[in-house]
Order: sequence, then C-alpha cells, then structure tokens
Amino acid sequence: MYGLWKPRVLGAWRVPAAGPVILAVNHSHMIDGPMLMGTAPRPVHFLIKKEAFVGLLDPFLLGMGQVKVDRTTADRAAITNALGVLEAGGVLGIFPEGTRGEGDFASLRAGLAYFAVRSGAPIVPAAVLGSTEHRGRLIRAMPPLRSKVDVVFGDAFEAGDGSGRRTRTALDDATVRIQERLTAHLENAKRLTGR
Repeated sequence: MYGLWKPRVLGAWRVPAAGPVILAVNHSHMIDGPMLMGTAPRPVHFLIKKEAFVGLLDPFLLGMGQVKVDRTTADRAAITNALGVLEAGGVLGIFPEGTRGEGDFASLRAGLAYFAVRSGAPIVPAAVLGSTEHRGRLIRAMPPLRSKVDVVFGDAFEAGDGSGRRTRTALDDATVRIQERLTAHLENAKRLTGR
C-alpha cells in the first residue's frame, strides 16, 4: 500500500497490542480492505465474500488467513472460523455494512454485533478516507497512484450492555450502540483529516 499510494495512518496506537479485537471498517472502495491490512499495527483477518476467492486469489487470500463467507446464507463455517480468530487472540476485520457503498455506516448488518457480543472482543472503529475522491488515469477504477489515503483508528469500545445476554433484543440494541459509535468516529475522522 505504501508503494502505490501515500497512506496517512492516525490513531494506530488505539488498536490494543494483544488480545482479540474487531476492526469495524467503512467500505466505499475495493482498496479499503487491503489498505487497512497494509497499515494496521497487527495482522487482520477479514470476512471476505466467497466471490473474491477465484483463481490465484483463492490460495493467496486463504494463505493470508482471510475468512471466506457466503453472504447468501448463515455460513456456519465462516462464523466458526471468525470466532476462532478471536478466540486465538487475533484481529477480525469486518465491513459492518456488508458490501461496498457510501461507506457512512448508515445501515449495519447484525454480524458485527453478533461477533462482538458473542466473543466479548472490543470493537475498534476504522475509517478509510480518500479512496473514492479521484479516479486514476491509468486504471480508472483505482485511486490515482501516489494519492493520499487516510486511515483513522478510533477508541476501542464494548458492544454489549454488560449483562452477557445474547438474545435477539440484546443484539439489536448492540447494533444501535455500535452504529452510533461508528458514525461518530467517521464524523470525527473527517474533521480530523479535513475530508
């Protein structure tokens, strides 16, 4: 990432140095995941749609420890693998919106709350900004080479309410709390970077 673009990383010290962590990342461009993997202070295992695991990317992504997920069903293997990352004290990366979009955390899927409440792992919000501002001249779908992309990490927080409940209501309540924290982090990251 540092060879192709100019990442500016802010708040990397906010990612706990050890123990399970969930990075909740906004997603507006296909380089957001690789940018975060290349700039995070710890190795990140992302939940990635199974459609990305094609050709040579399949063994490459699996070799890097990425988690293949079928978004059309409740993928038990992906859930088990993701929880395994957290149980081993690793970092799980999640795009809580489920797919690329505006990257504004406007609509979250329940997966992030489930993993956070089930594992007890803290969530660290992460904002990738600047990946969609301009189009490259050589490859129109990518940001211009050597352009600046900001990665801003926020303060870790717990998603649960402290009760230990994992009911549907508890997960819905956690999703609302998570969305508020992620939206506030994104607004702060934009203010901080001037984007």
